[in-house]
Amino acid sequence: MSQIFTAACVQMTSGREPAGNIAAASALIREARAAGADLIMTPEITNMLEPKREAMLAKAAPEAENTALAAFRALAEELQVWLLIGSLAVRVAADKAANRSFLIGPAGRIAARYDKIHMFDVNVADGQSYRESRAFQAGGQAVIADLPWGRLGMTVCYDVRFAYLYRVLAQAGAAFLSVPAAFTKVTGEAHWHVLLRARAIETGCYVFAPAQCGTHAEGRQTFGHSLIVAPWGDVLADGGEAPGVILAEIDPARVESARAMVPALRHDRAFTGPDTKPLRAAGE
Repeated sequence: MSQIFTAACVQMTSGREPAGNIAAASALIREARAAGADLIMTPEITNMLEPKREAMLAKAAPEAENTALAAFRALAEELQVWLLIGSLAVRVAADKAANRSFLIGPAGRIAARYDKIHMFDVNVADGQSYRESRAFQAGGQAVIADLPWGRLGMTVCYDVRFAYLYRVLAQAGAAFLSVPAAFTKVTGEAHWHVLLRARAIETGCYVFAPAQCGTHAEGRQTFGHSLIVAPWGDVLADGGEAPGVILAEIDPARVESARAMVPALRHDRAFTGPDTKPLRAAGE
């Protein structure tokens, strides 16, 4: 874990049709590689942000037939680069897709897959209601993968609110954490930077968070601000609000340095949960 490398996050505004999104993402991936990136990452739902459930399922081909996955595998091989496709909608049943993240190696082979565990079923303050579980099948397996520079813990978007997942990944050896996202504008403005910096600080990991940005089909707005965060919590790069690429030099030695200063990952203690019986009023 001593080799310094360059990481890049692609920020884009995915539309409803996979072909256009594949072209847009591929152009930005090429831009990142030309700028010297060794590891390039794209946002959640790179292949489409289709708000209609039936239309999304009709376009979400199974993995073996998924044109986006095939295109990105070929591109990784062409560019000889490590490529994390933040996630693709991949059909896994007649009525469900997986929100699946792919790590692709320079030979074009899939090195790891991760299905998003936590489903975004929430009502947001702007009046929007999201029910990800209506169309997507939740994953049930945490995933860690080997990169040439250390181990990567793979997550997606809403997972970031569940700190225990990141602690498990870090304690399993992750030095880097990927959090590709399509964060809403409202929740992003309130929580995005805080949550990602917290996950980095708690684990002593680098956090890579490529994000969707702008206005999508039917007025859905995503926050943007793709981030690369260092293990001490400092933001190394911020993508702002427009499509593009951010890059940062990554020194894996900073992981061990941060963990040596605050070795919280080694300080877990067993404890008993709180008594959930109603408290008695004083004097009873």
